[in-house]
Amino acid sequence: MIASVAAGALVGGRSWAGPPATLAAAARTAGLRFGAAVRASALDQPRLRDILAREAATLTPELELKWAALEPAAGRRDVAGADRIAAFARSHGQRLRGHTLLWHRSVPDWAARELASGGGWGIVDHHVTATVGRYGALVDEWDVVNEPIEIGARADGLRANVFLEAFGSDYVARALRTAHAAAPRARLFVNEYDLEYDLPTHRARRAALLRLATTLARRGAPLHGIGIQAHLDLGKGMIATDELRGFVAALAALGLTVAITELDCKEVDYIRPADERDRLVAAHVAGFLAAVLPHPATSAVSCWGLTDDQSWLEVTAADRARFPGAWADGSSPGLNRGLPFDAAGRPKAMRDALLAAFAAHPRS
Repeated sequence: MIASVAAGALVGGRSWAGPPATLAAAARTAGLRFGAAVRASALDQPRLRDILAREAATLTPELELKWAALEPAAGRRDVAGADRIAAFARSHGQRLRGHTLLWHRSVPDWAARELASGGGWGIVDHHVTATVGRYGALVDEWDVVNEPIEIGARADGLRANVFLEAFGSDYVARALRTAHAAAPRARLFVNEYDLEYDLPTHRARRAALLRLATTLARRGAPLHGIGIQAHLDLGKGMIATDELRGFVAALAALGLTVAITELDCKEVDYIRPADERDRLVAAHVAGFLAAVLPHPATSAVSCWGLTDDQSWLEVTAADRARFPGAWADGSSPGLNRGLPFDAAGRPKAMRDALLAAFAAHPRS
């Protein structure tokens, strides 16, 4: 069971005096930065605004900094959503995490057509330079390339996407150099998913990402860190603790930092009472954090949202089908409970797990 971090509680062998800390304060004490993703539209909710302002030191625009959102038509920049999140962050003394400059799933149709027809790197350069130029004062870490790895198609593990097709395998290094020219003081990241479990695909993805990082380091590309998304899933078994520790250590040996960028947890046992579900999520999150936080290369933890009603994770038809006869009375399993706060803004066991993990791994 995850212990509650309360006044005078002993957490990770240390006495945590006073009232429960905010996640931002607890992370800061541990030498880490805590943040959360948010959509601009969610800032209409006063309760969520209060939680974000109190608990997060950084905000990740969930959609608004992606290319398709920023420039849906050639030459027409739509910055309203990103500007709104930036203004909120600025007014609360927060930073933005720059997510993300290049992602194969968020290339505007017009840009995809131009790239495919030989439009050249200038299209990418303009997007990167314009985005970094507008938000760079609030952003000191950019996810320059998001999800470049895919297993099975190529020996180098790179995903077949519009950038690879247009510019070849050097596009990742080229994107890093372009971002570095636009933001020479920022730390630049490659961000990736499915790295957390002892599964064949996860092992292969860790190996492919490490090869890419090694190649970039040897070529002198301005890569400063790797983002581990950490979309956890209770249906995938145990966290690959030893392998993850080795992976983080191998990245650190290249001189890279590691950020946990999109932490949340997909449930399995929706038929259990809510408090039991919360304990299962918290224990799984605690196990993951125990694998990655001890290494000093780990610098930040961000959740992909803070309240369950803001999560992208859903209770699907397949989830319901695993429990025939359940909820026949018209009741519901409710929301997936994979974030630190419930839909009413009440803290859950996952928040306690985060506080305990931060207290157990100080960076002093």
